[in-house]
Amino acid sequence: MTFLWGVSGAGHQTEGDNSGSDTWYLEHVSPTVFAEPSGRACDSYARWQEDIGLAVGMGLNAYRFSVEWARVEPVPGVFDQAELDHYEAIVDHCLAQGLAPVVTFNHFTSPHWFAALGGWLNPDAPALFARYCDQVAARFADRIAVAVTLNEPNLARLLTWLDLPPFIRDQERATLEAASHAAGVPRYRVSNVMLPEEMDAIADGMTAGHRAARAAIKAHRPDLPVGFSLAIVDDLVSGDDSSVRDRKRSEVYERWLDLAREDDFVGVQNYETILYNGDGAVPPPPGVPRNQMGSAIEPLSLAGAVRYAHAMTGRPVLVTEHGMATPDDTLRDAFLAPALEGLHRAMADGVPVLGYLHWTLLDNFEWIFGYAFHYGLHEVDRETFTRTPKPSAKTYAALVAAYRPPYGSRTAAAR
Repeated sequence: MTFLWGVSGAGHQTEGDNSGSDTWYLEHVSPTVFAEPSGRACDSYARWQEDIGLAVGMGLNAYRFSVEWARVEPVPGVFDQAELDHYEAIVDHCLAQGLAPVVTFNHFTSPHWFAALGGWLNPDAPALFARYCDQVAARFADRIAVAVTLNEPNLARLLTWLDLPPFIRDQERATLEAASHAAGVPRYRVSNVMLPEEMDAIADGMTAGHRAARAAIKAHRPDLPVGFSLAIVDDLVSGDDSSVRDRKRSEVYERWLDLAREDDFVGVQNYETILYNGDGAVPPPPGVPRNQMGSAIEPLSLAGAVRYAHAMTGRPVLVTEHGMATPDDTLRDAFLAPALEGLHRAMADGVPVLGYLHWTLLDNFEWIFGYAFHYGLHEVDRETFTRTPKPSAKTYAALVAAYRPPYGSRTAAAR
């Protein structure tokens, strides 16, 4: 496989008007933990060719996007052929433009009906997910470069380790209660707003769902690389007591890294480094530049996460997301080169890395935070949806141009 240099995005966060999805439903109940509704997002359902053109203009060779299950299967067992046509056209256009399609089958959002059945708590969930994956794979598994079944199934558990205000947990519970009441069901459950007491059971469902999906996809094309992506913080130890860091790794990553050993690769999504001593997280020193999540900006976090994922799984790594939430593009611009240099050093040390996909092409809808967080290489006007490149887009393009020759061969990509 040629080394993949690209950008990542997700349907619900960019397409707009994903009204048949569970997330859309949660955005519109009251109370809701979502700061604002997604609305038209970046209007990418209509402007997808323009977005692919931006990636081509940056000299990239890969494009990660998600298929929206809610669009493809709006009611149980009924598959919308026009929607499958839509996503198939994206695949074919990527190929025509020299971009390897990296397709995520489920990037958090699922159909409203799936959530109303209890989501991943439903014993039938793995089979339902596999049925959908089978339909998508039948259309274009023969033409895509990589299949990602699930996006960050460990995120909810990871968030329990972040210093989020307690009222957010209360709002999440109230949101799910409101959705259950509005839908007239006992448990309306989704992938990115979870109750702590249900996280293990949902993870069990997702684990089975991934395995079932992988089998369904491989049935159409056995040689297609299939895996899932994990949210991985570069967790470091300050001092000589690693107990807290080790407990976090056990709770947040262990089961998923064990599962990834069955796959063709492990997807790594990294945004930060956090230091731990024997008492807990060590806050960044005063005055240190931070991203919008409040973490210190640390370009070498990516290399640390990649090394850890490979060491624990023995699998090749695909960086399916990496970037920074900041409204100050000068910070993002300066962050890119040292981050990629750290990745280069990890590869030189023998870590097999298949590619790097930056999050993200466009400033988009960032779940409960709405449009307040800015990860994009391009600004998006919230009224006209005009895309405007930031300086970091030019910098990323230049870095890719500099790195692509040594990573253009199968040998370099897999070393």
